[in-house]
Amino acid sequence: MAKKTTKSSAESEETRLKKKVAERRTAGKTSEGTAAFRALRKRLKREQRRRRSLALRKKHAAGSKTAAAPAST
Repeated sequence: MAKKTTKSSAESEETRLKKKVAERRTAGKTSEGTAAFRALRKRLKREQRRRRSLALRKKHAAGSKTAAAPAST
């Protein structure tokens, strides 16, 4: 069964991944070419892509409803 995540947990996941990537990058011990670092960056990019696509879906779903409402009244 798929887990439902809330918006706040998705944002915290993204910020947590950002911190981990920044931490590893500044530590210097992990080069950018290692598999673990690449996987971490992939997860971060996936979360960002998920957030952006959700925002775009909501924007498209709203459509011209907001623009049409003031014009009709």
